[in-house]
Amino acid sequence: MKAFTLFILLPLIWTSTLSADTVVIYPKPQSELDVRTNDLIALFKHSLEITKETHGPYQLQASDSVMTESRQLAALHQNQGINIVWSSTSKALEKKLLPIRIPLRKGLLGYRISLINKANQENIDEIKTLADLKSFSIGQGRGWGDVGIYKANGIEVQQAPYNSLFKMVANNRFELFPRGINEVFAEHNAQKKVTPNLAIEKNLMIVYAWPYYFFTNKIDRIIAERIEYGLRKMIADGSFDKIFLRYHGSSIKQANVHQRRIIRIKNDLLPSTTPLDDKSLWFDPLAEL
Repeated sequence: MKAFTLFILLPLIWTSTLSADTVVIYPKPQSELDVRTNDLIALFKHSLEITKETHGPYQLQASDSVMTESRQLAALHQNQGINIVWSSTSKALEKKLLPIRIPLRKGLLGYRISLINKANQENIDEIKTLADLKSFSIGQGRGWGDVGIYKANGIEVQQAPYNSLFKMVANNRFELFPRGINEVFAEHNAQKKVTPNLAIEKNLMIVYAWPYYFFTNKIDRIIAERIEYGLRKMIADGSFDKIFLRYHGSSIKQANVHQRRIIRIKNDLLPSTTPLDDKSLWFDPLAEL
């Protein structure tokens, strides 16, 4: 009788496993003005959508509370409240979390145009070399991964909450707030009414290798494998590039990268596993425009 009961229950258990939704909880945006993550949400949502046939249904929801980037990473590592984050990579981070090694903005985040106080443009035009850049201070969010890159290159960094950085640079608390090409124009547009002396710097671009990945907890391999499978399927069918250009094509054109002085800085934080040689994963606006 027990054997017969077990025989009946096993198919029910298997069916339940197949029909269970994949629940993906992602970090809540910092504020209503925080427009940085719309493209990332579009990417992982589509990766889940096009894998429903092979991996089953899914649910998406934002976390209950707003967290800094460092808190997001800690919560993911502790398996508390979220099960996916997006972040720049490093050797230390890849030891703690499971990276999906597909650069989400195709490396575009490493091409940096600064927000400044518009009265400082003439002074910033004096920056011609890395040595010149070291005499200026920059602002970055607390816990952001590229703080270590700037410091390793001898550049002074002030850290503050993301929402405070715009007023701080406009009030000369520091001189440069470097943003990715994909971020700077939308952020300026969102902030200019409340910070009227905030401006987009006209002539300089800081460049460094800066892949940005989805990460999961190391125990969430099923979610990681599903999202990676979906992203690679999107790269193959062209939908990845469509989302990339939908969100970033206009900014790439606005950036006028060929008219800017380029200062390249080193990123020694990159793991050896970074797929720098896979050209299908990267976009170089200096080479491709």
